[in-house]
Amino acid sequence: MFRRFERPEPSPARTAALHIGLFLLTLVTTTLAGIQLTRGALAMLPLEVFGLRGAALWAELKRGLWFALPFLGVLTVHEFGHYFTARHNRVRASLPYYIPFPMGLGTFGAVIRIRERIFSRREFFDIGLAGPLAGFLVAVPLLIYGFTHLSPAVGGPIVYEQTLEVAQPLLFQLLARLFADPALVPPANELLHYPVLLAGSLSLFFTALNLLPLGQLDGGHILYGLLGPGRFNRLALYLFIGFIFYAGLGLFTLRDDWQTWLYGGPVYAGYLALIFWRVLPAPRQGLLLAAGIWAAQLGCAAAFPGLVGNPGWLVFGLLLGRFTGIYHPPAPDERPLSPGRKVLGWVMVAIFVLCFTPSPFQ
Repeated sequence: MFRRFERPEPSPARTAALHIGLFLLTLVTTTLAGIQLTRGALAMLPLEVFGLRGAALWAELKRGLWFALPFLGVLTVHEFGHYFTARHNRVRASLPYYIPFPMGLGTFGAVIRIRERIFSRREFFDIGLAGPLAGFLVAVPLLIYGFTHLSPAVGGPIVYEQTLEVAQPLLFQLLARLFADPALVPPANELLHYPVLLAGSLSLFFTALNLLPLGQLDGGHILYGLLGPGRFNRLALYLFIGFIFYAGLGLFTLRDDWQTWLYGGPVYAGYLALIFWRVLPAPRQGLLLAAGIWAAQLGCAAAFPGLVGNPGWLVFGLLLGRFTGIYHPPAPDERPLSPGRKVLGWVMVAIFVLCFTPSPFQ
């Protein structure tokens, strides 16, 4: 009697068509994004490219593909690192779902769905670590190739007055010193004209983004595996507070006019209340914590007027604080990791430091 209410399993052909279709659509959007980025802009995708014909169209597509193929390659290796490790541990998982987006980088990345409960700390650790480690091992050779094959800028003449700069994390700078001709290394405001270097730099950033040690991000799985649920969840609260403190730093100051406070103040207050409402055991404690963070931001802005954070992280903070959560659930099997896994876990923490940048675009 309940059969008609059950959702039937999709056929293998339909599932394959969905995954392949999302990948091809994401390839198109990231190629268009590469064209736009090498023009020096982070904006809507340039659909007018499809009005071109012949050599002009191929020249634009070739420039976009030099960004899209390396970038999606690292992303694909990352997700299949998760997938094959999950299958090795006999945990059912889906193939990657690619997420196209009609502006910016052309994609929000890709995700796999874990279809079964994970029962041990070791499995959480292995599956979480495999993705960023696999992507990192591809991103580094990609950057080395880019630095050893530097040539004049792609996409037009060099214009040093551009305002959009791509941040260069510590590892990017180290590889540039080791492998590149110093006379050919582009400055930050010209990196958009070098699609391979741009793809490699963004791959490092997205590796670090996944390694943020919060919630059930890859970095959260890794640090949970190293510390256990009790110590990790206590640390996660302080890390999230610091994350939001930095994101909203300088957004409001005591020198702002009354219109800024009248129209923006209630919105920001509501945002802080929303993300901290469930962070502490009692909602009242969460609201007091939110008020304390805002007061600390105002005090810091008054003491150091030039110190500002990156409001773009507030969107990510909303996803963590309200939807995915900042804590990690315990596993039925909480046995500690082996010494080798502990060493590898702390290596990944070091990789996070080398790859992370607080502002990927400036």
